[in-house]
Amino acid sequence: MTEILDWLQFVLSPQVINGLSIGVAVILMALGLTIIFGLLDVINMAHGEFYALGAYLAVAMLATGLPFWWALVLVPLAMLVVGYATERLLIQRVFDSKDRHTLTLLLTLGFGIVLEEVLKILFGANPLRLDTPIGGATEALGLFFPNYRLFLMVFGALLIAAVWIVVFRTRLGAMVRAAAFDRHMAGSLGVPVAVIYAATFAFGVALAGLSGVLLAPIYSVFPTMGRDFVLMAFSVVIVGGMGSIKGAVIAGLLLTQIQSISSLYISPVWSDPLLFGIMVLVLMWRPQGLFGRLGHA
Repeated sequence: MTEILDWLQFVLSPQVINGLSIGVAVILMALGLTIIFGLLDVINMAHGEFYALGAYLAVAMLATGLPFWWALVLVPLAMLVVGYATERLLIQRVFDSKDRHTLTLLLTLGFGIVLEEVLKILFGANPLRLDTPIGGATEALGLFFPNYRLFLMVFGALLIAAVWIVVFRTRLGAMVRAAAFDRHMAGSLGVPVAVIYAATFAFGVALAGLSGVLLAPIYSVFPTMGRDFVLMAFSVVIVGGMGSIKGAVIAGLLLTQIQSISSLYISPVWSDPLLFGIMVLVLMWRPQGLFGRLGHA
C-alpha cells in the first residue's frame, strides 16, 4: 500500500499537473477551432500558424522591453484584428461558393504556408526562448511544482469558463448560436450575420494566438511550431465532436492526461500514434465524436 501511495505522489502527480497545464492551452486552441467550425462550418488549416504568430508577437513585444503581462493582453487584441481581416478579405470571398468546404480548406492551408514563410523571413528559422515570467515553485503533496504551470492551469481554466459563459449565457452568445443554427432565419430577425461571422472567426484566431503566448515560456518558439500542436488540437476537436465546446474541454483534458501519463512508459515517438489511435477508436464507436455541434453545452 505504501508503494502505491508513493507512486501516486511522486510519479503520477507531476505528470497529472503537467498534463493539466498543457491541457488548458490545448483546450483554448481547440475552442478556437471548434467555434469557427461550429459557426462558419470552416476547417481552419491556418490555425497552427496563428498559434505561432501569437508566440512570435509576444517575442517581438518582449524584445521592445514590454513585460510579459502586457503581451498577454496585447497579443490577443492584435490577433483579433488579424482574424477579422482574414475572414473579411479571404474567407468571405469564397464562403458562398458551391465548393465552399474545399475552397476554404485550401485557402486557409495556403494562407498558413505563406504565414509560416513570412515568420521565417522576419525572425529566422532558429528557435527562440522566452524567460518564464513567474519563477520559483510551490510545494504540494511533498513535491515542488513550477509556479508558471500552476498559473497556466488557473488562468486557462478561468478563460475556458469565460468562453462558456459568453457563448451560453449572454445575448451575444445567443446571436452566435442562432447564426450557427440557421443564418438566414437569424438574419431575418435582425442579427448582423456577416459581422457575427467575422467576429467569431477573429475570436477563434485570438484564442490560438493567446495559446501561443501562454506556451512560449515552456516551449521554444520557431516558425513550424504550430504544425505539431495543431494536430493535437484537431484530435481534441474530432474526439470531442466537431463544433462542441463541452466536447473540446473534456477531450482536451482526457487526451493531454493520456499523453502525459503514457510518457512514463512509452517512447515519445509513440505519443502521436497513441492519440491518433484513440481518435480512430472513438470515431469507430461514435462517428460524430463524443458530443454534438455548437449550440449544445
